[in-house]
Amino acid sequence: MLGHRSTLLAIALALGAQTALASSNVDESMKQLAAKSGCIACHGIEPDTKGPDRMAPIGPPWKDVAERYKGDKTAGKALTKTVLEGNNPYRAHWKDQVSGIAMPPNAVAINETDAKKLVNWILALKK
Repeated sequence: MLGHRSTLLAIALALGAQTALASSNVDESMKQLAAKSGCIACHGIEPDTKGPDRMAPIGPPWKDVAERYKGDKTAGKALTKTVLEGNNPYRAHWKDQVSGIAMPPNAVAINETDAKKLVNWILALKK
């Protein structure tokens, strides 16, 4: 009986390690996509990310974005549109939290498929 439990434990640990490795590979590929697309010039992942000269970041940290839109079924589509088309500086919803005024359109830097992947990854981040 002890051998059976040991085998189950070994399988569970192996699956956990495989899942963690797959997750870190996804994280790394999304970080590379974000870097290649210029996203990290304005955004960080963690809430304590600072912008130039230790000011507030230019754009909101992605874990804060994930927290703000948690449970919002329309967030993926809306944020993908914002990534591609930019947003209106007069309707800034991160006012007093970031130093940037608006998100510029990024369709020249990232295609819609990659923008969707990146947005979905951001929305899945945990604070």
